[in-house]
Amino acid sequence: MERYSPRIDEYIENSQDFAKPVLNYIRETVHEFCPDIEEVIKWSFPHFTYKGKILCAMASFKQHCTFGFWLEKEMKTMMEITQNIEKSSMFSLGKIAKVEDLPSKILLKHALQEAMELIEMGVTIKKTAPSNIDPEIPDYFKMALNQNKGALEIFEKASPSFRKEYINWVVEAKTESTKNKRLEQAIEWISEGKGRNWKYEKK
Repeated sequence: MERYSPRIDEYIENSQDFAKPVLNYIRETVHEFCPDIEEVIKWSFPHFTYKGKILCAMASFKQHCTFGFWLEKEMKTMMEITQNIEKSSMFSLGKIAKVEDLPSKILLKHALQEAMELIEMGVTIKKTAPSNIDPEIPDYFKMALNQNKGALEIFEKASPSFRKEYINWVVEAKTESTKNKRLEQAIEWISEGKGRNWKYEKK
């Protein structure tokens, strides 16, 4: 992990034009108030770690960006900031299309400081029972499904666990080439109505 990762430089450069100033602003704000932060790409999008633990993360999509804290549910600051925000499944600050959509810098400072304090205190995410809520589907996954009507129809009707297993398998790939191979294989198996672990299922 690095303080300024070339992979995040590349991620920002490859994002939509509207997203670049938003991502750069978030990045510089995190570094400004967290001098010991390190950057890493996990699950295909930028994360910021502190003392080896995930502090926060950001991502960009076709029409919006997202940003949130790993320990959001333990943070008093975030409870105040997010009272009137429509949250996505993965990020706490909702859909961000411009820098002005973010909380003020002073609020972000308080949130970042609180998040660091929680990590220093050893606070971790509380484990909960498995959720039936779908994980967020990456744009590239949606595009691949839209190009195969049969796979799309089966995927939309499938159980949350069916969808989650495929999404996680693809996004957790370590390299771009592996991700592309898994995505191609996933679409093929989905179109055939096969679950992610169909080879091991009892017949």
